[in-house]
Amino acid sequence: MDQDLARKRMDLDKADDVTAAIIVKPGIREDVVDLISDTKGEPDWMRARRKKALFALQETSVPNWGPVLSDLDLETIVYYMPPGTGEQHAWEDVPEEIRSTFERLGIPEAERAALAGVGAQYDSDVVYHSIQEDLAKQGVIFMNMDAALLEHEELIKKYFMTQCVPMTDHYFAMIHAAVWSGGTFIYVPKGVQVDLPLQAYFRMNTQNGGQFEHTLIIADEGSSVSYIEGCSAPRYTTNSLHAGCVEIFVHKNASVKYYSIENWSKNTFNLNTKRALVDAHGSIEWINGNMGSGVTMLYPSSVLRGEGAKSDSLGIAFAGPGQYQDTGAKAIHAAPNTYSTIRAKSISKGDGVASYRGYVNVLPNATGVKTTVECDALLMNELSRSITIPVMSVKNDSATIAHEATVGRIGDDELFYLQSRGLTADEAQRAVVAGFVEPVVKALPLEYAVELNRLIQLEMEGSVG
Repeated sequence: MDQDLARKRMDLDKADDVTAAIIVKPGIREDVVDLISDTKGEPDWMRARRKKALFALQETSVPNWGPVLSDLDLETIVYYMPPGTGEQHAWEDVPEEIRSTFERLGIPEAERAALAGVGAQYDSDVVYHSIQEDLAKQGVIFMNMDAALLEHEELIKKYFMTQCVPMTDHYFAMIHAAVWSGGTFIYVPKGVQVDLPLQAYFRMNTQNGGQFEHTLIIADEGSSVSYIEGCSAPRYTTNSLHAGCVEIFVHKNASVKYYSIENWSKNTFNLNTKRALVDAHGSIEWINGNMGSGVTMLYPSSVLRGEGAKSDSLGIAFAGPGQYQDTGAKAIHAAPNTYSTIRAKSISKGDGVASYRGYVNVLPNATGVKTTVECDALLMNELSRSITIPVMSVKNDSATIAHEATVGRIGDDELFYLQSRGLTADEAQRAVVAGFVEPVVKALPLEYAVELNRLIQLEMEGSVG
């Protein structure tokens, strides 16, 4: 290790020691940005990028084209909440009160059973990270973003919020760029195949808190990797904000699978940004489950910029009473012979609203494009709502485009048939819902499929009567 890198690591360790004493007042301000940058010992260019985003934010209005965000008071949010512990590489070294949270979530057990590496973030900082030794020897990098910024500065400077999600892309990307903290960095070298998934789990545990983790994945030519991301937060009486960002670079002939189960509490505004740039003959798969948050605005996007690039998106959203799940996907075809599929499923219960907001754009030079969009919505009662807002911009006549949307209430005939076979009314409804979400469940790794089923069953409790 060179002396400069050793000094940077020592500075980061010292910062970990003092974060327990940091108390940040609510509101997004320049002094908060400076505090974050100072605490983490960041290079000057990152501080400058943060402030550029902050100043752009101050000239931008909150978006008004989707769910109503009037209940989100940005001045009451705490934008940096360090847990007061450094990153550990053994679970027994993580403080007990934090470790017990992740043990209840089953993260250490999952790591032992079926994962190639794990990262765990608690509020604003990563508290645990590990990767299998054989992958590290092959040059695979899997570490938290704060450490990656110090140890792989040139790589981060090249990719971080430059091409994929520019810092001023939209209002919540600006917030993220100004106050981002923690997250995951993955680099897979040319030709390396990561057979077991890598996983990160993000826990927001503080009232009035904000979490702004940054995930940056770079799959070099001919490589492959699967990444699982889980998110949760306890319920408080005041609102919280999650505005993370995921940037994925899929280079030539590479493939990335991204799995995400987001189960934020109902007081959380989940305003997340996820996007992939896919080069020639590369492929990206998005598998998403969204539930829990009071308002979600999330549309995983794929920019297919190389010939033969491919994107598959499969998602499920559950909107219970008082929830608005505005989800969907985007596919931008910027090169010939590119392919995309979007399959979106939603369940609405009580007065919950689930909307599909999709966007397919075929650029003039993109010949031979094929894209399919399917939207299926299941309404549990008369109060629940489903909205479909598909946008397709096709500027090349050679494209093959298909779109299908179905909306329906849970059928009385189906329920009667199942009850005549001995199921209770609740069991019959759960069976119908299980069949509806089966395509998403089948696409998930086993432990996450079990979790998604369990979460949906919990949301379904009390649906009858």
